[in-house]
Amino acid sequence: MLIDGRRMRTIWPAGDGAVEIIDQRLLPHRLVTARLTRLAEFVAAIADMQVRGAPLIGITAAYGLAAALRVDPSDRAVAEARTALLAARPTAVNLAWALERVARRIAPAPNQRRAAAAFSEASTMADEDVQSCRHIGEAGARLLTDLAARKNGDLNLLTHCNAGWLATVDWGTALAPVYVAAEQGLNLHVWVDETRPRNQGAGLTAFELGQQGVDHTIIVDNAGGHLMQHGRVDVVIVGADRVTRTGDAANKIGTYLKALAAHDTGVPFYVAVPTSTIDWTLSDGLAAIPIEERDGREVTHMVGTDAAGALTEVRIAAPGSAAANYAFDVTPARLITGFITERGVCAPGELAALLCDVEVPA
Repeated sequence: MLIDGRRMRTIWPAGDGAVEIIDQRLLPHRLVTARLTRLAEFVAAIADMQVRGAPLIGITAAYGLAAALRVDPSDRAVAEARTALLAARPTAVNLAWALERVARRIAPAPNQRRAAAAFSEASTMADEDVQSCRHIGEAGARLLTDLAARKNGDLNLLTHCNAGWLATVDWGTALAPVYVAAEQGLNLHVWVDETRPRNQGAGLTAFELGQQGVDHTIIVDNAGGHLMQHGRVDVVIVGADRVTRTGDAANKIGTYLKALAAHDTGVPFYVAVPTSTIDWTLSDGLAAIPIEERDGREVTHMVGTDAAGALTEVRIAAPGSAAANYAFDVTPARLITGFITERGVCAPGELAALLCDVEVPA
């Protein structure tokens, strides 16, 4: 996708086993790239949200495991690196999926070839992610085109958090249908939830929509229900960090409330994910999906630019007040109209049938 007219990915090889990333903590105010070479740098990039979004977290972790193997290719080192990377962001299942895939790839390789094999596998996965997200976009664009035809007018879509290209290697999940539909000439407008506490909607989603020339408006998180009540939202599309085999979906905190509002007002509610985000071992998302709790400072403080354009952090909460920071919530399958995957669109109960040739754990 584009930044200032330049095509970019979120992560790319930089030579000598290193990769470079866009440091997303500084967007939309600064475009800064960072070079990652050591395992600790990959772990920190994931935990501190230099990279974020389930698909991108998984690819970054795969490269991180490759970096660890350059130092020590032993089975013990593989296990230790996987443990460190998994602990960085526990909710996104793509992280575990990516590490398992790299581990299977390197298992038969001699130690001296393991790092190269792991890096090659991570690069292959990155390219596959781009293609997968493009296919999600094509499937979702057909859905949006059909909705627009039934409406006989411009389409208004609402999204929560950032599930655009910045959350993947390229194209995105929830926003991929928007980009493909816009590419095909569909007139649409996107309502962008600000997404407290880190404001990924106001900062990242609005940034990338603006860079791609897509019409959009930032709203406060609590405005979505009001807009749905007044017929100003035609469809909701969000991403997810983990989906159970029964169709429960964990996504950024506040997604559940949007699903409730959509259900009450008859607005279709879709979740866009690649198959790597489906956790086939789980059936009850509310009981089994781990919910990450982050530093309360993300709630009590906010980062922005001052009048001179300098980045600054300010306190917005009453001093001395405790702050809870639950990063995700779970939307039950009963509130989800359908899933948009690289294989097509299906109802929650049809995931297994749609993906019948995907390896599913017993």
